Amino acid sequence: MDTKLYDMIFKRKSFHLFRNIGDEHISSSLLKEIEEAFLTFKPLDDSIKVKIKITKDDTTCKRGQEYCILMYSEKKENYLQNIGYLGEQLDLYLVSKGIASLWFGIGKPKNDKTLDNLDYVIMIAIKKIDSENNFRKDMFKSKRKEVSDIWRGDYYKDIANIVRFTPSACNSQPWFVESDSNELKIYRKRKLGRVGIMPKNAAIYYNQIDMGIFLCFLELCLEHNSIKYKRELFVEENHESEYNLTAKYNL
Repeated sequence: MDTKLYDMIFKRKSFHLFRNIGDEHISSSLLKEIEEAFLTFKPLDDSIKVKIKITKDDTTCKRGQEYCILMYSEKKENYLQNIGYLGEQLDLYLVSKGIASLWFGIGKPKNDKTLDNLDYVIMIAIKKIDSENNFRKDMFKSKRKEVSDIWRGDYYKDIANIVRFTPSACNSQPWFVESDSNELKIYRKRKLGRVGIMPKNAAIYYNQIDMGIFLCFLELCLEHNSIKYKRELFVEENHESEYNLTAKYNL
């Protein structure tokens, strides 16, 4: 991955409403840059076909955004994790371009449920900002789970303290890591019952996307710290399990 995205982790924030961030617009040339940049991002699984569509009007929900980036994928094993992984690279890239963003799970396309035989998965809402001050000034003041809630073991705690700020649907933060000196095991931890306003099936769907976002943050941190790794992805065998093994990293 582009390791320059690591610095954007500390600036990004979710704009649940696009207000008081100025009246600047995203130019057609910048829209083209976004589309071209997406093609350069590293997937979790390069066998899964994905595409994006940037639209101004083809969405059901409005939060003050100027555009939405609709993300499409063929449905294969780990396609949701793959979209999360790619989409978070896009999210961080947008920060580098002075663009506010929101993983917009409740937004739906009005018309284009498919694109070139690929199915709609999720969208990211975007709007240009007029000042860097609109981004996060101190990430560590954000309310997130403590390291002890998401990380077992005494290894790589400095990385744990960064990846706990990974964005997630309804702030559910479904990740859990077991660490030792040369291995990290990454789990999707399922909360029993509803997750905030989400029913169980919706939580399972969006939290698999969340896990891809988490793996993006984790790998940016590993690469920033010059830690070499080999990743092994797993397919969830039972969505009803409390702990679902997502990936294993040999370090």
